[in-house]
Amino acid sequence: MHALSQEQIEAWFTAQGWQPQAFQREVWAAMSAGQSGLLHATTGAGKTLAAWLGALLRVGAAAPGWQVLWLTPMRALAADTARSLQAPLAALAPAWRVALRSGDTAAAERARQDKHPGDALVTTPETLSLLLTRDNAAQALRGVQVVVVDEWHELLGNKRGVQVQLALARLRSWLPKLTVWGLSATLGNLDEALRALLPPRGKGLLVQARLDKPLVIDSLIPADPGRFTWSGHLGAQMVKPLVQALEQSGTTLVFTNVRSQAEAWYRLILQERPDWAGSIALHHGSLDKSVREWVEAQLKAGTLRCVVATSSLDLGVDFLPVERVVQIGSTKGVARLLQRAGRSGHQVGRTSRITLVPTHTLELVEAVAARRAALADRVESRPPPDAPLDVLVQHLVTVALGGGFRTEPMFREVKRAYSFRKLDRAAFQWALDFVAHGGGSLGAYPQYHRVQQVKGVWHVPDRQIALRHRLQVGTIVSEASMNVKWLSGGTLGQVEEGFIARLKPGDVFVFGGRMLEYVRTQDMAAYVRKSAAKRGIVPAWSGGRMALSSDLADATLAVLAGCAQGDFFEPELQAAQPMLHAQQRLSQLPTPHTLLIERWHSGEGHHLYLYPFAGRTVHLGLGSLLAWRLAREAPNSFSISVNDHGFELFSAEPVALERLRHKALFDDENLLQDVLQSLNSGELAQRRFREIARVAGLVFSGYPGAPKSTRQLQASSSLFFEVFRKYDPANRLLGQAESEVLAQELDLPRLRAALKRMRKLRTVLVELPAPSPFSLPLMVERFREQLSTEKLADRLARVVREAQARL
Repeated sequence: MHALSQEQIEAWFTAQGWQPQAFQREVWAAMSAGQSGLLHATTGAGKTLAAWLGALLRVGAAAPGWQVLWLTPMRALAADTARSLQAPLAALAPAWRVALRSGDTAAAERARQDKHPGDALVTTPETLSLLLTRDNAAQALRGVQVVVVDEWHELLGNKRGVQVQLALARLRSWLPKLTVWGLSATLGNLDEALRALLPPRGKGLLVQARLDKPLVIDSLIPADPGRFTWSGHLGAQMVKPLVQALEQSGTTLVFTNVRSQAEAWYRLILQERPDWAGSIALHHGSLDKSVREWVEAQLKAGTLRCVVATSSLDLGVDFLPVERVVQIGSTKGVARLLQRAGRSGHQVGRTSRITLVPTHTLELVEAVAARRAALADRVESRPPPDAPLDVLVQHLVTVALGGGFRTEPMFREVKRAYSFRKLDRAAFQWALDFVAHGGGSLGAYPQYHRVQQVKGVWHVPDRQIALRHRLQVGTIVSEASMNVKWLSGGTLGQVEEGFIARLKPGDVFVFGGRMLEYVRTQDMAAYVRKSAAKRGIVPAWSGGRMALSSDLADATLAVLAGCAQGDFFEPELQAAQPMLHAQQRLSQLPTPHTLLIERWHSGEGHHLYLYPFAGRTVHLGLGSLLAWRLAREAPNSFSISVNDHGFELFSAEPVALERLRHKALFDDENLLQDVLQSLNSGELAQRRFREIARVAGLVFSGYPGAPKSTRQLQASSSLFFEVFRKYDPANRLLGQAESEVLAQELDLPRLRAALKRMRKLRTVLVELPAPSPFSLPLMVERFREQLSTEKLADRLARVVREAQARL
């Protein structure tokens, strides 16, 4: 068979009524020449055809075995991607066959692939690592010439991306001429993203598609946003405008940031328009796979009016009928805004439209900031993790299973992965010792002697250890979930075990858009039946709250600075004007050049509000740090509440004004030591260690059909944590847990940057006569921890009345 030519591709494009884009031709030429690279283009621009047809040009004729590996970050995307890759083959490469392999692939299909693998494989990072555990991994993958990493921006900044880097380093040790391409839609650190795909000092091509794809970012404006607002305050008011917008649009995706919010808004829409039952749907990662697949099929067919979804529909899947995207609340970041906008008008030349629905008035200001940042192409960076040793520990066992390794060549190979480029020999040796005999404290337990050296080659000698490792390869760690099943048979999906544990028989909860009565728990499943109740508990899933990105926070401060100068020209700002004017009358507006600090004395105690606009993660660290520093010099007890814009320090005794003006309060010289002392860092590190223990293979999550409970897993990881602290304090996984707490949970680099910035700002101290519009949301955060919903409503009504009277 003759190799494919670019002329044939051009002719095929013409036959489809298409015109190849300049960036597609650039990728085809580069891949034909065996060059690696990164393609950055908007969603719907044609990245898939650029990389896939480039891969066909690179490889030429089909041959036995996989020649192209296509990595996708989500199993849900794999089937859709495989169909997209298959589409042009009948005309361009009829001998080629695309195979699909993920955690959802049936055992019979995997066995068939082992005998007849096909020419290209669509798979996930986890399944690729699983392939690397085979004795014959090098033989099975010997024909691979091209690897495409789809949605690289989704993997780059987390441990799954590190897993990909290590897998690429392994493949390159067998296949030095391997061509690797990443595909990305929304990313700020493109040069670093490219380097992470390449070997050290390797050269690659960055291709950026310059397309004039129209983008519309608008907002639904509340009829009465009011002068005081808090998180969720406008929710109910926005249901009617949202329904009216859906009536006037074609197929619409309604995005929320968390699954509980998706459940709630699906119910709100259906309550407003019960006649839409059957034409609207719900989609999130906890629903059963069959439900999600049905929703995706109906979306493609254009039979649904709208789908309420979370990030489960952020990526990849091509839904041409979608005309409009709606975002409930803030996207919290510019990249997420652009990613979700791109789900509409998913074709070159079509307009992408995203409509923002505020749930409190400050989100109107954020909407303006997000639009300005998006149109200026100010997109967040996603830096890769730095040498996570739990991933390395897992990878060493993987490679030992997959044919084995020698020490020095393996050390050099690992250092070719970007995240481990600075790995020193001592750290590598520690990881190797840890998998060989359990490090300094587990030597007496044979199950932690996972690898053994025979004639200079490290292998896994124990079949049980090999089985357990293969069952939990990967870096995705989530709370243990429990199937939700009908008493009459059938599965609806999964909710977290901890939520079900709090229910009593007869309790009603909302799931999958239905009201369900909890009946009993049996064999790690929650059995339910339909309920006629009008209200129910909405499950809360862990990892729910996203933090405002630095880029969007800075853009929001810039908008507020404009408002302080009278810039209220955009519709969102006109709607927010009463609230912003109330803030100016009672206090001031924060700006990029000032640090606003408000003080207020109530019957409860003394309230201090600071507005660094650094995101809730940083504010948690800042609040704890400042409270500890203030109490160290003048004994006081503080409680802290945070949101994305600022934080409240609530205390029994007043804080002296001169302490707040003193820049030493914001010093970062002994930051690490002070942060660790100001927080219960041991508890935070122990919580983080649960994930590390799972990835490193210390904790086994159970066999298929017999998973361990959350309580069992937590007890096991806590036991390891305490053993290491007592008998092996130099254990590097303990250090990693602490580092991850500081880097991820508290975002220490951003905290340090916030302190540095706060020292330079002009401090503005305001004595409040009543709570300001900016302070009230922080007060609500604290109230929510203490009060029932009804008592909270009464309390807020009283506070707002008093503040209105002051105005």
